[in-house]
Amino acid sequence: MSEGESVEHVGVPCPACSPDTDTVHEVLKPGGQTTVRCTECGHVHQTRLESESTVPIDVVVSQEGESLSSTIERPADTTFSVDEEFILETDAGVFTARITSLETTNGGRVDTADAPDIRTIWTRAVGNVAVPVTVHPKAGTGDRQDTYSTKLHLPGDHTFVVGETETVGDTTITIEGIHLRSPQGPEDRTTLDHDGDQALAKDIKRVYARDESLDPWSPW
Repeated sequence: MSEGESVEHVGVPCPACSPDTDTVHEVLKPGGQTTVRCTECGHVHQTRLESESTVPIDVVVSQEGESLSSTIERPADTTFSVDEEFILETDAGVFTARITSLETTNGGRVDTADAPDIRTIWTRAVGNVAVPVTVHPKAGTGDRQDTYSTKLHLPGDHTFVVGETETVGDTTITIEGIHLRSPQGPEDRTTLDHDGDQALAKDIKRVYARDESLDPWSPW
């Protein structure tokens, strides 16, 4: 092994000092019969390493109306569930993906499945999201037709709180209501409209707000 080359370590029993318990070994020569050296006693011996079985799974990730496809490799004993998040590396970039649906090999849709039973994992990018916002005119000014819609591009973990004020660019808004993508909390609410109610940007379908800026007719 050349100087500076990384050394692979594995956990296997050592016939000299630990025949019944795995100890850390350096891999000296890989192959069917791998040559290893015990880091506890220095004994060199051969062993057969079991390779971990993995399965390929197609993944579709959507973001702002667009979608891209990729493939991941996962150990066969991995279980996936709807609403779980994982890091997805693709040629287009790295995404934090939240599972929205699992398509099985027989064409069905389930909430939980083992890797070998999954044909496609359908996901939504939640690392950075675009939150639709409906903005009503400042109290005492404008008419209903002056209400406008926009989108805020924010980290998925950004928190919106009903009753609190957000400043985006030159526009200041007060959050009046939040419509969630799916029911949350013990009451399974999809609409939050009480002061103090809060939700993460990645969980929000739409925010309703009141324009508090001095120039309320200039959407950010």
